[in-house]
Amino acid sequence: MNKRTGIMAGAAAAAIVGAAVLLPNAHASTDRPAAPRTLSSHAATQLAAALKADLGDRTAGWYLDGANGHLVVNVLSQDAAQSVTAKGAVAKVVHNSMTALQAGTKTLRDTASVPGTAWSIDPKTNKIVVTADRTVTGAKMATLSKATAAMGAGMVTIQRSQGVFQRYDGGNTGGPAGGAGGDAGGAAGGNAGSTAGSSAGGSTDGGAGQSGGGAGQSDGGAGQNGGGTGQNGGAGQNGGGQNGGGQNGGGQGGGGAAGPIGGSAIFGGNARCSLGFNVTVKGAPAFLTAGHCGNDSKTWSADQGGQPLGTVSNSQFPKTDFALVTYNDPGTKPQSAVDLGNGSTQQITKAAEAAVGMKVQRSGSTSGLHDGTVTGLDATVNYGNGDIVNGLIQTDVCAEPGDSGGSMFAGDAAVGLTSGGSGDCKRGGQTFFQPVTAALQATGAQIGAGGGDGNGAGGANGAGGANGAGGGNGAGGGNAGGASGGAGSSGAGTQDPGSTAGAGTQDPGTGGQDPGTGAQDPGTGAQDPGAGSGADPGTGSGGTMN
Repeated sequence: MNKRTGIMAGAAAAAIVGAAVLLPNAHASTDRPAAPRTLSSHAATQLAAALKADLGDRTAGWYLDGANGHLVVNVLSQDAAQSVTAKGAVAKVVHNSMTALQAGTKTLRDTASVPGTAWSIDPKTNKIVVTADRTVTGAKMATLSKATAAMGAGMVTIQRSQGVFQRYDGGNTGGPAGGAGGDAGGAAGGNAGSTAGSSAGGSTDGGAGQSGGGAGQSDGGAGQNGGGTGQNGGAGQNGGGQNGGGQNGGGQGGGGAAGPIGGSAIFGGNARCSLGFNVTVKGAPAFLTAGHCGNDSKTWSADQGGQPLGTVSNSQFPKTDFALVTYNDPGTKPQSAVDLGNGSTQQITKAAEAAVGMKVQRSGSTSGLHDGTVTGLDATVNYGNGDIVNGLIQTDVCAEPGDSGGSMFAGDAAVGLTSGGSGDCKRGGQTFFQPVTAALQATGAQIGAGGGDGNGAGGANGAGGANGAGGGNGAGGGNAGGASGGAGSSGAGTQDPGSTAGAGTQDPGTGGQDPGTGAQDPGTGAQDPGAGSGADPGTGSGGTMN
């Protein structure tokens, strides 16, 4: 080889070495996975649905990582993982396919249908999680253990609940959350406090206590459902209905233009449940609640023994758990909202699918507002007596008897209807919910029943208006005292009947110039709003009705 040829060969070798050094760097830059995207629950659901459509049975469920807002998708291969990360989600390679997990739940239904048990698919562990309540012992536990052992530890895990699985409908003597209870927020202001609660069992002196004018555990006086106007009735947590003279000062008056909202107590026969969401069906107003509530009674009222509010048109329980109740007055225009229990509401504009890891809130007439997280999907719960419900949403949110049918929501999206569970809101527990999307699809209903108008909540003739509860001729008006003077969340609204602050006439619902108070605190019992006995509010932290 001559000198020129050697120089050329050396240059070529150097070029190859240089390329070998540069190419890996270029390759790494090109294939670097996209950083996981921070997503809202709604956006995560949409992305998960798109990935499921693309990957089919190569995925095995998904969940939200609440700490950082990332979507985590379970996959069965590295190839599928790359497709997930390319779209901005986190991929987790797992062993159990969704097909296998679903087959496992069928096996449990077929071989271990034991009262007091529940199970759901947990995408975080890629297993079926079986929960047995404290009644599952002896032969029951042996049956359950045999079925799960055959499936293998890698497929299923068993945990115990200290409570007892039950439906959360309650007797009609149970007190709603936010009742004025104790020595009665709503009842101070003279002896007329019970005027507003006469239809709800208020005592003649409105003095309160558990069955007194303040509507504690027994709905006396005018708690959330007092004043003859249901949740939006007379004296409640804030001195005039739970939120004063109606949820927004209007109560159920307004010529049928206003009505109860999500979380309101509803009464049927000997049962008390909670309203879930107001809806429309072909333009007609209706509301959703639990199916086992719909089975309890054909008609439902906003206060105990009151005028029927609506009639059940579709009730499904067991297997699923929802009921559609059509308002008897076709001109009713209730708000599409949920009671937050503090004098405010959350507007509901849409429905959304649940996702494991989703942060949710629940509003019910016994325990009020509580929050938590979705922990499982496609859950089955066996309440006993053949009452087995499938396809539920499992959560760590607490609930209590009387909360059945109540609203579970995430922001302005309706997510679930309270079915049942175990535990209570003092010790904690778990609760199962009927998916709202399935109920809407089955009934043909749509979220929302009109937002009200000038004659709606707070309208001239609404509860708290001129002739409504707290009005001149309404329960608690005139000399009715604080029990149900129609005062709004602040118990005010002087000379402004039907305002959002709620009002009676001249000086709404006052007793000693203090609207709806029981110790300088509207709607309270011993400075504790919504107490059932003056010391332990019928909610907030929960009762012990388990």
